Amino acid sequence: MSKHNTGETQQVKPYTSCSKDLRCIKVCQTPKPETLYIPVMCDSQRKRKPASATCPFQIPTRVPNCLSGKKPRDDTTWRKQDLKFQHRKNSLLMLSWRHTVQLSNPTVNGTQTFFEWSRRKIQSRCPSCSSVCNEVDQWPAPVPGKTLSLPIMGIVIQVRIPSKSDKVGTSPLKQFNQKNLLPAPMVIPTVNELDFFRCFQQILIHIQMVWELMLLGEPIIVMASSPTISSDTVLALISCIAPLKYCCDYRPYFTIHDNEFKEYTTRTQAPPNAVLGVTNPFFIKTFQHWSHIIRLGEIKMSGDLPKQIKVKKLMKIRTLDTKPGIYTSYRTFLHKDKTLIKRLLKGIQRKRPSEVQSAIVRRHLLELTQSFIIPLERYVASLMPLQRTITAWKNPPQIRPFIQEEFMKTLEHAGPQLTSVLKGDWVGLYRRFIKSPNFDGWFRMRHQEMCKKLEILHLEVLCQADLLKWVREKSEVEIVDLVLKLREKLIKARVHQLPVREDLLEKLELYVQTVIGSLPDDLQVVLH
Repeated sequence: MSKHNTGETQQVKPYTSCSKDLRCIKVCQTPKPETLYIPVMCDSQRKRKPASATCPFQIPTRVPNCLSGKKPRDDTTWRKQDLKFQHRKNSLLMLSWRHTVQLSNPTVNGTQTFFEWSRRKIQSRCPSCSSVCNEVDQWPAPVPGKTLSLPIMGIVIQVRIPSKSDKVGTSPLKQFNQKNLLPAPMVIPTVNELDFFRCFQQILIHIQMVWELMLLGEPIIVMASSPTISSDTVLALISCIAPLKYCCDYRPYFTIHDNEFKEYTTRTQAPPNAVLGVTNPFFIKTFQHWSHIIRLGEIKMSGDLPKQIKVKKLMKIRTLDTKPGIYTSYRTFLHKDKTLIKRLLKGIQRKRPSEVQSAIVRRHLLELTQSFIIPLERYVASLMPLQRTITAWKNPPQIRPFIQEEFMKTLEHAGPQLTSVLKGDWVGLYRRFIKSPNFDGWFRMRHQEMCKKLEILHLEVLCQADLLKWVREKSEVEIVDLVLKLREKLIKARVHQLPVREDLLEKLELYVQTVIGSLPDDLQVVLH
């Protein structure tokens, strides 16, 4: 915290039209998980005018007269009269459970413009905040694959919600034209995809190394000159291994005020598996013990290609005057794809749009990740028990365990070399990946999916079996045990919403009632 701060802690109060403290304005429906909040807050008071910073999470704004309580100036900072040499800075914040960066930016910028208009036009009570709340509160719930028209402050934001069925490489803009929606001055093709080419333009020749570091879940510090650059770069990094889910921690904009600051800066233990985006030069010294530090600089053109930063050793990192570069001792397992670099360079020379360049980078990373995951998917599928081994009279068979050496033997004839032209130590990369948190998260998810598949197959076999004939030869204890297990399976199928036909569940429920009816009256009372 800056030494100019007063150290005062502001108390959060409910929103009122004339409150001068933290104003938290609810702008979406509750208690849905996509609830958004737009707080207009007074930040720490400083002696000097703080620099204006823009990022997807905090945008400086000017507050109307009725909110500031004093005559506003033409910038985002006001002099606080009761404290000498101190100022008050106002910011606009948008919080969301959803990863909708591309939607957050125009929404916050539009709200900022509206607040500026309100400050100039309105002298008494300001209705701008309530107007924004009412408009956003009427927004429809996001539905995968659906195109939405979202009105806010006189404009309409037209956006398409992504879905799992979307094909990579298709243009969302074509899907907009197929719908007879209101004309919108602002069209957002996607809510969550960043411009990869813009985010990686300083590290294009090292994109192979960056992909491996993210795949292995290595601890990475991204140091940039602004929160916008650090945030976009971190979000692009965790997206570069899609469709594989990044299972480690990541902070697009990390500051010394975060709760985990002491935990992440301690040198008594190894750095956590996390990606942190920072802007404070103080972190260069604090995070010297981290394995990988990406120091981004200002964008400089070297001919037609943005100047690329170099890979440097960690021992060369200095305090404050550290030059841009990737400070790491990591050696890549795979060779660089020079074809991709030449293709991007040719696109820059021909002034190819950034969206097309970004699609090329995204396609390359997607194909690389898929080539890496396909052998794992194929081996894990072989761990599933055969369907003929599933019977109605026994519990479902167990899934075989993942054996690393057994999987490594399959790479000789069914490895990534079948779908990727890249050469290198694929086996070494797999061995390292199996020890990473990303593999643990991926395998847990696949194991849960296989367990659900086994439950579905077992339910189908039970519905096809003649249970009434089976119970005739069994004791009452075995019959009661069967009834309890069948009820447990029915409850699990409905609670977890397993994709089982409803007629099969009803048939199994009828079996249970029939079996209970064949028992003595005292047991029927207990089971009912």
